[in-house]
Amino acid sequence: MNQPILPSRDAAPIARRPLYPPCEPYTSGHLRVSPVHEIYYEVSGNPQGLPVVFVHGGPGSGTEPNQRRFFDPSAYRIVLFDQRGAGRSRPHASLVDNTTWHLVADMEQLRMHLGIQRWVVFGGSWGSTLSLAYAQSHPENVAGLILRGIFLLSRRETQWFYQDGACQLFPEGWEEFVAPIPPEEHGDLVAAYHRRLTCGDPQIEQKAAHAWSLWEARTSKLFEDPAVIARFTADHFALSIARIEAHYFMNDGFLRTPDQLLEDVTRIRHIPAVIVQGRYDVVCPMEAAWKLHRVWPEADLRVVPDAGHAASEPGILHELVSATDRFRTLR
Repeated sequence: MNQPILPSRDAAPIARRPLYPPCEPYTSGHLRVSPVHEIYYEVSGNPQGLPVVFVHGGPGSGTEPNQRRFFDPSAYRIVLFDQRGAGRSRPHASLVDNTTWHLVADMEQLRMHLGIQRWVVFGGSWGSTLSLAYAQSHPENVAGLILRGIFLLSRRETQWFYQDGACQLFPEGWEEFVAPIPPEEHGDLVAAYHRRLTCGDPQIEQKAAHAWSLWEARTSKLFEDPAVIARFTADHFALSIARIEAHYFMNDGFLRTPDQLLEDVTRIRHIPAVIVQGRYDVVCPMEAAWKLHRVWPEADLRVVPDAGHAASEPGILHELVSATDRFRTLR
């Protein structure tokens, strides 16, 4: 089995790759994917370049301009889209017909709408989950996979983050997370939050969304970042990410079995792939990346020893941009 790539402690420091300069979309719009949903999409970079699709996290977070900058705009045709209920997609924070398999179908519909034959699929956190699900459903349409902060959507992972695990590392943040929930409901915090996030009372939903999103923001980087906290706790963002995450976690991601994404690796093991994982990722602990590596040794696992969860961590950013540079010649 291939061993994960770790930087040598004796090697000279390597200058870490920054993001590419900002670039603007040359086209954008909304694609109707169902009687209820329209998804926002945009395309930037080189119209004749290698197509790449950025799959955002959450579920429910939406895209933002810096995500275009993981890719060389002279080499890539860069597609960003907001999943159902997220970002600029319509209707906002909707849970109607919103499952993993609806999102997989949306990606395929977007690919065909844009006239793309095959594309590189790039996703982190929940984006890694959806990227795996999409690739395993449509391997013939995937030229390569770049995955970060692996999330297999197992009950073990959600229990770690929302019930008992991460709370031991961030007890002060955990106190604020559980504060809106009465003690008698602490035995199943995802269910307790789900009830409040879907109760129909805007004030109750927004209060719950703020607490849920603040917990994720505080734990997503090795060092707490006020800019991340500000983004996650803004009302529009907080409501979609909290409602949609709770919806997915209550339903175990709508997967066929708890290990579906591991069981179906045989469908994609021929696809060039890079997995980037922060050693101290608290949101999506490294155990999931290691499990994926064990069943998919052909994928290039890059473990960043001084990073948490976020793609913006310097070491993770370096590995992601390095991976997109290596994949520029794929077709």
